[in-house]
Amino acid sequence: MAGHIPFTDNYDDLSTDRGFQFRFNCERCGNGYMSSFQANLTGVAEGALRAAGNLFGGLLGRAADSAFEIQRAIGGPAHDGALKKAVEEISPQFKQCRRCGQWVCEPVCWNHERNQCVGCSPHMDQEITAIESEATIQQLREKAMSADLTGGVKLSSAAAASNCPACGTDSQAGKRFCSECGHNLAAKPSCPSCRAEAKPGAKFCAECGARIGGG
Repeated sequence: MAGHIPFTDNYDDLSTDRGFQFRFNCERCGNGYMSSFQANLTGVAEGALRAAGNLFGGLLGRAADSAFEIQRAIGGPAHDGALKKAVEEISPQFKQCRRCGQWVCEPVCWNHERNQCVGCSPHMDQEITAIESEATIQQLREKAMSADLTGGVKLSSAAAASNCPACGTDSQAGKRFCSECGHNLAAKPSCPSCRAEAKPGAKFCAECGARIGGG
């Protein structure tokens, strides 16, 4: 290829037999910049010949195939020339960082004050904002971790609530009836002697002292 062409590893070749087009990608942010479409005159002629082959049958169809092979053979210089024009068109959008060697897009990833990519020389105002945001999130996390979010919760009571008030069988949480004795777990526990309301898991009535649960 004549002359020096940069962007050797960061572009997508979208060319077809109809024409040439390339998308150049920023090696840092991944943004793509598309070059203008350049018609391939050889490809257009080959397409016309192929259409004629479809119209008139086998002989011209085979000629179209031959034309396509010829186009592939001579497409190298045409392709290289189109790539060179595309590079000239897109070059103003890219700069190469002399520190890391990356080709980055000038609108997003270039620090004009430092003459380097923002990966090597970040914009200080953006970095300060990002650090402040990270610190705010970290402080909120620490504040939430130090706060008592279990006020009023008694683990012993919660465990006792899963026991059947009649027989004391555990693991009854979420059930309507005890799987051991058939007691109605939805009903509020009460003393069988004085009918006073009893606390879940209580074995004796706080009013009359009568036995409530099993055990």
